[in-house]
Amino acid sequence: MSFQRLSSLLLAAGLLSAPALHAETLRWARASDPTSLDPHAFNVGTNFTLLHQMYETLVYRDAKGKLIPALATSWRMTADPTVWEFKLRPNVRFHDGAPLTANDVVFSLQRAKGPTAQVKSLLSSMVEVKAVDDLTVQVKTSGPNLIFPNNLTNMFIMNAAWAKARGAETTQDAGSNVENFATRNVNGTGPYMLASRELDARTVMKLNPNYWGKGQAPLQVTELIYLPIKSPATRVAALLSGEVDFAQDIPAQDVVRLKQDPRLRINEGPENRSIFLGLNVGGKELKYSSVKGKNPLADPRVREAIHLAIDRDAIKRSVMRGLSIPSGIIAPPFVHGYTKAMAAYPKADVARARKLMAEAGYADGFDLTLYSTNDRYVNDEAISTAIAGFLGRIGIKTSVVARPIAQHSVAINKADADFYLFGWGVPTYDSAYIFDFLVYTRGKDGRGPTNATGFSNAGVDADIASLANESDPARRDAAIQRIWDVVQKERFYIPLHDQMVHFASIRRLDIPVHPENEVHFKNVKFGAK
Repeated sequence: MSFQRLSSLLLAAGLLSAPALHAETLRWARASDPTSLDPHAFNVGTNFTLLHQMYETLVYRDAKGKLIPALATSWRMTADPTVWEFKLRPNVRFHDGAPLTANDVVFSLQRAKGPTAQVKSLLSSMVEVKAVDDLTVQVKTSGPNLIFPNNLTNMFIMNAAWAKARGAETTQDAGSNVENFATRNVNGTGPYMLASRELDARTVMKLNPNYWGKGQAPLQVTELIYLPIKSPATRVAALLSGEVDFAQDIPAQDVVRLKQDPRLRINEGPENRSIFLGLNVGGKELKYSSVKGKNPLADPRVREAIHLAIDRDAIKRSVMRGLSIPSGIIAPPFVHGYTKAMAAYPKADVARARKLMAEAGYADGFDLTLYSTNDRYVNDEAISTAIAGFLGRIGIKTSVVARPIAQHSVAINKADADFYLFGWGVPTYDSAYIFDFLVYTRGKDGRGPTNATGFSNAGVDADIASLANESDPARRDAAIQRIWDVVQKERFYIPLHDQMVHFASIRRLDIPVHPENEVHFKNVKFGAK
């Protein structure tokens, strides 16, 4: 890339006009901008990472994955095993000065369970939430939900009066272009306050002078500038030139080079996220295929052929430069229910795959469109291109259409893709999260919002629903295993690998990798050696 081209891109992103770095300012670059600032509208990791700076949750996870207090100082299952009680932190105020009360928590959880909220599946077992007093909230679930607090790590708390007064009582509808006041405005309790926002260009946040965590967190970052830079080369160049202080979404091919630069620090570790392919197995006909009048992906032999055609080791070696963990399950090792046996994956077997294609009546193959992100997962578009090459060897002529995650996630939530690359993190660290969003019959009982495959099984649905009510851990684990057995057998998802995370920063910053690929900048310190 020429210097002139790089300069123009940095100028467009607002980087070259940025002031010289001071200890209190941190410029943070990622591949994409959040789809919205509405805290309950989308279930997207990039949204959550930014929102965690301004909004807060009752509980969250530290860099080791441990569940720790945030707005709730304690939580317990009461004598009634269907009721969880949360004690709120006293003397917490929203950015506009209003005090946090239990009524705000009640409002937020009810809002997050609304019909247009993508996070509602996390609250599917909640049948009632009430304020016992100003600092006590009780949540009643449909049964003894052993892991309910785990579902709240991205469940942000809003000020009820602020939202109601501004027409944001219900969430933005992720399936439409209609916005509400919360789409572009924030009133949270978090350490940073929204100062300005230019969509797809920059978001500026200033330290909250009345933050409850003063004296508990370093709060050395007093100005946080978020810069979405889609081009990987430009994002890396901005880091190397000193125009950016911290960058995520580092391309695998650049990691070794950045590690060798003494001005930089690269921290790495496994992410709690799996990358996989989704297949439309439920449609009578594929929308984006040359095959008409039937659905080749509905044939289990075709799905098995796709599974066998993919060379995961080659993807790790050539596309990911060794920075992925090939897997045969859409759950990383962090997740309860994961087993090494299920994570085993086959070596590519083109001959066997071609035989299965012929048995299914597709010896001559067919055309298929693979939809992919180009700004969300590490080397996502390159992975999709490699998949197209592997499938070409068994006669499936695959066209790759890459698009931003903002478009891709909307299409998945509308089930408008027959074949797609996707990634899924598991903030609850439990298989039920995967099942609720990706396996349960789409739209049934408020679950399955991200199941674009058309897979539906009443028995599996019943087992998934039971996970939120089963008080016996052994019986619950048995149900988890039954569900995984079906998911693995049916192959409506084709696992590829678990993603590795790389945080790249100037040397004076030492930001540990978080399993959720997120950062809480209130804890970041300058001056590391």
